[in-house]
Amino acid sequence: MLDVHKIREDFPILKREVNGKTLVYFDNAATSQTPQVVINAIVDYYSNYNANIHRGVHTLSQEATDAYEIARKKVQEHFNAQYTHEIILTSGTTHSINIVATGFTNFLSKGDEIIVSALEHHSNIVPWQMLCDRTGAVLKVIPMNEDGELLMDVYDTLLSDKTKLVFVNHISNALGTINPIEEIIEKAHKVGAAVLIDGAQSCPHVKPDVQALDVDFYVASAHKLCGPTGVGLLYGKEEWLNKLPPYQGGGEMIDQVTFEKTTYAGLPHKFEAGTPNICGGIAFGAALDYMNSIGFDNIASYENELLEYGTKKLLEIEGLKIYGTSKNKTSVISFNLENIHPYDVGTIVDKLGIAVRTGHHCAQPIMDFYKIPGTIRASFSFYNTKEEIDALVEAVKRAKMMLS
Repeated sequence: MLDVHKIREDFPILKREVNGKTLVYFDNAATSQTPQVVINAIVDYYSNYNANIHRGVHTLSQEATDAYEIARKKVQEHFNAQYTHEIILTSGTTHSINIVATGFTNFLSKGDEIIVSALEHHSNIVPWQMLCDRTGAVLKVIPMNEDGELLMDVYDTLLSDKTKLVFVNHISNALGTINPIEEIIEKAHKVGAAVLIDGAQSCPHVKPDVQALDVDFYVASAHKLCGPTGVGLLYGKEEWLNKLPPYQGGGEMIDQVTFEKTTYAGLPHKFEAGTPNICGGIAFGAALDYMNSIGFDNIASYENELLEYGTKKLLEIEGLKIYGTSKNKTSVISFNLENIHPYDVGTIVDKLGIAVRTGHHCAQPIMDFYKIPGTIRASFSFYNTKEEIDALVEAVKRAKMMLS
């Protein structure tokens, strides 16, 4: 069982006050909070062995290199990649997606087709639109229904021998919908298409096994996983990463450089030009250690309890509508009050010390589907409590009274 009150002691920020109220943090889908053990890892790096990696023979460089590569190994084991060199450490999910989207430029021709879903974050839409502009490929979209679920029967009709790539998020950041990625991957592979899964929203809640999924690419960000900002991962099958060209040129990603010709380093360094976020990578490993010590089964069970409780309590408010009502979803509740703009509700709720996200959540096509300007999104993590949800409900009621 998960001891939430003991866990909350690990997060110093949860002790602070906002506008004279104890902070209630329900913006976890945007970024999670950071436990003290991860903060300690950051401080330890800069206090004791801050140095550039892979290039130095001096002690500090060797210590930093060892710590960074140990962190890469932790990421490999967490996601169950077959090889450590299949883990590329990046600045985050967006960077990871752009590496793949840019790399496929030479593999697509006019008339080829790529598929995304209607539930995507902008970072899993825009790079593929840019790829289509460069290559003449055609972008197709798996539509969604009112519950925020993908229409898988339509997906079947979109697939053909022209399909080269399929890109879908594991979990919708705006609605919390858990997509049937196993089915999506299997069907795409039957027509010879590669698949990239955006795991930015899933990784805080589940522990993906990339080999069991048989996915070609999987991407995520550390700051959703109790880690620091500015670091993430690109997992790619070895065969695909060897095919893709380097994304950037510079130091570290080279084998030999002359003015006549440059040859590139092997994996993973081919995709890691320049000095990386060394401290971030090390802290990413510490964050994975922390979350695994709690256990992802425990996390999922408790967060589902929060989801059910929050859904029930919020729906008791007259005029409140929840968007994203899939039976298979994670701890995200996206909602509006009738005839009240979400921004106005979010502003009042903040005055009461409660952090929620308002707007289109970088998922504007979803809001266009529902014909709304945006939603109020409360996203729960394993360090949140039912008492905090009660505080949110009372704050929403107050906002409704003030704005009606």
